[in-house]
Amino acid sequence: MLHRVTQLFPLWAVLFSLLAYWQPTLLAGGKAAIVPLLMLIMFGMGLSLTWEDFQRVLKQPGIIGLGVLLQYSLMPLIAFAVGTALQLPEEILVGLVLVGACPGGTASNVIAYLARANVALSVAITFASTLVAVAATPLLTWLYLGERIPVPVDGMLLSLLQIVLLPVVVGCFLNTRFQQQLTPLRHVFPLVSVMAIVVVIGIIVALNQARIAQAGLAVLVAVMAHNGLGLASGYGIARLLRQDKQTARTLAIEVGMQNSGLGVALAVKHFSAMAALPGALFSIWHNLSGSLLATIWRRKAINS
Repeated sequence: MLHRVTQLFPLWAVLFSLLAYWQPTLLAGGKAAIVPLLMLIMFGMGLSLTWEDFQRVLKQPGIIGLGVLLQYSLMPLIAFAVGTALQLPEEILVGLVLVGACPGGTASNVIAYLARANVALSVAITFASTLVAVAATPLLTWLYLGERIPVPVDGMLLSLLQIVLLPVVVGCFLNTRFQQQLTPLRHVFPLVSVMAIVVVIGIIVALNQARIAQAGLAVLVAVMAHNGLGLASGYGIARLLRQDKQTARTLAIEVGMQNSGLGVALAVKHFSAMAALPGALFSIWHNLSGSLLATIWRRKAINS
């Protein structure tokens, strides 16, 4: 029963999103719950890991570097190409490129966990891309848009430590010490994670209901294409480079899912509210597309 409910993850995400769009006041007040819910998911993720998982990843710095390189090379380029092809207004193009120039976000770690990808690698790439963002995001923004913007990397790293690393480390420590005793809890946590991320998606939809309502079809298509091409390119290039399927899944998720919240914040601060629209829509869509992808991959064995 628990497994069946977990497998219907995309359905719950879509239904909850529709409810949030129809009645945003029901969920908009839950903004403060987003961080605790993400921390709960990350703790559950930690319960699925051991220190050996991280040791194996850290012995392969080239894979982490590949993930960061693919993310920063592909996503801004895809954003610029899609925006130009669709002849988007300048402010919307700015917002789309800005999202592409951002590092990975915590959502990618959640989806990696639910998709049975390499969670330790996902966390390592997210952390590395956030460190690199202090130079990469301003440089790429200047390269594509001709604008110089500062990136609050210290605040981003603090959030990453609080939301991702601390709960993952605590969960990993407990799992390493009490692995056998925690087996029942590990069976329940995928369902807990699904419920938590569905609520998070609903809150994000509710908070951005007005932006969704004013979005044109071209903006929605651009955001969907940006995310989809990022996911497909990450997976395809990883396989071309002879990476195993689990690593390819992880790289696809890390490349295609961005810290769109940062993109929204930078757009509002340095450009305009309209430029923040692609980031707001991306934050909703990449969770929905990631949910669907996680369900498909969770059902499909790595070696199939």
